[in-house]
Amino acid sequence: MDFDQMSKDDLINYIKSLNEEKSGKLGLIWDREKVPEDIVLECNKKIPVLKNISEKNIITSNNKSNDNNLLIEGDNFHSLSVLSYTHNESIDVIYIDPPYNTGSEDFVYNDKYVNLEDGYRHSKWLNFMDKRLKIARRLLKQDGVIFISIDDNEYAQLRLLCDEIFGENNLLSTHHMQVRYDNKSLNEDNDWQPVMEYVLIYAKSKYLFKANKQYEEYDLSKFQYKITELTKGTTLKIGNKTVTIFKDGEWKIEKGKGKIGLLKETWASGSIVRQSGTAAEFLSKYLVKRKDQDGLNVLYKIHNMGEDGLGYRYVTGPKRYDAIRGKFYSGVPLDRIKEIENNGFSKKTRPISNYYDFSADFGNIRNEGGIPFNNGKKPIKMLKELINYHPNKNALVLDFFAGSGSTGHAVLELNKEDGGERRFILCTNNEISLKDEKEFKKKNNINDETLIEYKKKNNKKWLKFIEEKGICNSITYPRINNVINGYRSKKGLGGNLLYFKTEFVEVNGSKDQLYYDLTEKCIPMLCIKENTHVLVRKDNEYCIYSNEEKTKYTCVYFDAFGNNYNKFINDIENIYEFKALYIFTLGNEINQNELVDVHNYEVEPIPYKILELYNKIIDLSREI
Repeated sequence: MDFDQMSKDDLINYIKSLNEEKSGKLGLIWDREKVPEDIVLECNKKIPVLKNISEKNIITSNNKSNDNNLLIEGDNFHSLSVLSYTHNESIDVIYIDPPYNTGSEDFVYNDKYVNLEDGYRHSKWLNFMDKRLKIARRLLKQDGVIFISIDDNEYAQLRLLCDEIFGENNLLSTHHMQVRYDNKSLNEDNDWQPVMEYVLIYAKSKYLFKANKQYEEYDLSKFQYKITELTKGTTLKIGNKTVTIFKDGEWKIEKGKGKIGLLKETWASGSIVRQSGTAAEFLSKYLVKRKDQDGLNVLYKIHNMGEDGLGYRYVTGPKRYDAIRGKFYSGVPLDRIKEIENNGFSKKTRPISNYYDFSADFGNIRNEGGIPFNNGKKPIKMLKELINYHPNKNALVLDFFAGSGSTGHAVLELNKEDGGERRFILCTNNEISLKDEKEFKKKNNINDETLIEYKKKNNKKWLKFIEEKGICNSITYPRINNVINGYRSKKGLGGNLLYFKTEFVEVNGSKDQLYYDLTEKCIPMLCIKENTHVLVRKDNEYCIYSNEEKTKYTCVYFDAFGNNYNKFINDIENIYEFKALYIFTLGNEINQNELVDVHNYEVEPIPYKILELYNKIIDLSREI
């Protein structure tokens, strides 16, 4: 729209329409960023890829593919972009602990700390989170779930943002987590003592996600009553039911040891009498009124009622004339009996609470993982509780604000406890704290403007400093290493870790160099997708990788102009285990006749962004 060509009246009317549109919207409104993040602009010009830092890989004696966990060093937007090429709808569980935007310079946006006086503080945070959460949603499986820790500073905004991205109907719970004791504030100047944080829980689809609820063994001890009919009683039609009446002395009740075949006694009172179609409701509605007709201490046998297979439900009338309550007696439900007969026990689930007291765990957090970073940790106990809500013990768990690596620690510990084979992907940059940044400026006698130039130009002093002090190198990686291999007196939990850094492929340079960059830097992404990291064979035009067990292979033919395609086919014909085939064909259909002798394979599509870049390279090569 050309505002320079608009009349004054047209401009006024246009502004009015915008205001009306804005004021009429219910929900979350924030100022969209005028200057996009540099890291986002980078992705518009080139493709982020991953480079394996093999010297940082941690391989234990277990050496199983299902033990391959990933640590990705780099900006989480770049990491998420890479994962979006290979892991769309592949993640079971996401847990994140984003910056809380407290105004105490805990949140960096466009390379600057956001302080409390910044009038656009909330908008900057929302722009930051919006982009990342939208990618996160695409990564989740249809039955996946995301957990987001937050406090009062951005809780309201985050809730509305997540309602937009994940859908208000997919909010499962807002967990209230007590993180500190309410009687241990040492600062008398504070008017308020915050003791709570929150975890927002959203499913991608609440109809597909079924939480792994807590359960206890179904208790048979209360099933201890036997009722004996001493007469035939009197049968009447009461309400809409057939009822047999046994007056006082025409029946007896005996009490024994709880078991299947005996009855449980329940008072018909409170909310239970309001449950439609129940014996308690029927007693309250029809039978307590019959004291004058039937007398006291009466047994009523209501026919065609109950889920215990007996075909009736016993209820007793009041024992005193002024009483209004009675009892009903039920047997063990049929589905419980079948479970007990098949498994030896029956599980009784209970709803998941939305309140947890982790005060003690937060208080003792300094010892977890054998590394410092107390303020950035979350207790292992809390994270295990959340991750375990997902019923899949082989879940793939993602944390793209990995920080101290607590999520990875929790996954490994949970596997140890329940025999699961969950894997994790941790994404974190190698940024330093504000304290460390101030130390660097003081040590090198530079100001803020000079530091910005250092960062832009990748100054060697700066790069060396962040390599030593950065969170990934000094906190995240050491912690995961500790947890896998053991530290202090704690035994290692085992497992493998593959370490990657984000980098980029650009469309420039010679054709040959472009081919080299693409093939060398994009193939690891395909191997991550397939969890196949052992190099089996490499040629100038193709490569073959396998998992550690040699039960699955990833075969990539990457040079569309090459002459070794037949050799590639011959090599994979001799592999009888499952093969994921990635063949760069420049959009041409793969000739299935050429694969007729290849066994047990699936031709996988090249991730769109990779193929797009490959085609750009081909187009460029035609011009060279």
